[in-house]
Amino acid sequence: MHGTERRWRPWEAEFTCPCCGEGWARDKLQEALLLLPPKAATELRVRVERLDLVLLGRTHPEPQADPDAAWWHRRC
Repeated sequence: MHGTERRWRPWEAEFTCPCCGEGWARDKLQEALLLLPPKAATELRVRVERLDLVLLGRTHPEPQADPDAAWWHRRC
């Protein structure tokens, strides 16, 4: 690992919010990408893709994960 890079910890992606409930932050981002108007979705997608690359770099495939789950739920 380089400098400030570190392993991802699953609890970092979970949240509890009075208005959104409980869940995974990446699920909410995906939901937003699907619901936003095209221009706004494109702008957000650029930022989310950068974050996804960080997540991919700090995780590895979870062999026992549900193959039908979103890709970020199949990482550990």
